[in-house]
Amino acid sequence: VQLQASGGGLVQPGGSLRLSCQASGFAFDSKAIGWFRQAPGKEREVITCVDRTNRVTHYGESVEGRFSVFRDNAKNTVYLRMNTLKPEDTAVYFCAAHNDFYCSAYASAYEFWGQGTLVTVSS
Repeated sequence: VQLQASGGGLVQPGGSLRLSCQASGFAFDSKAIGWFRQAPGKEREVITCVDRTNRVTHYGESVEGRFSVFRDNAKNTVYLRMNTLKPEDTAVYFCAAHNDFYCSAYASAYEFWGQGTLVTVSS
């Protein structure tokens, strides 16, 4: 089982990035995929999730209207598009596979985790 998050990097405030989460070793199309982030000195937080039918749930107002998520089941990949990035979006971003087809805000419900990719928003 593997989840590989990629696409992080340094971006200026107001810029955009697209993160990818490539999965293998499990029934990808039967599980919801969540995106989490952990900023320096803070706890990990859930930001968004996409269920197996591409229905998206955003958690919290911080990313509403700026982040979008899409899954391509044929490629076992989930994409997180981040627009209008702010310095407070700086964090390590993780993708995780839920233990079922629906989304959850609770990290404990996600059974497989990627290693994380660092996003730094700074001028």
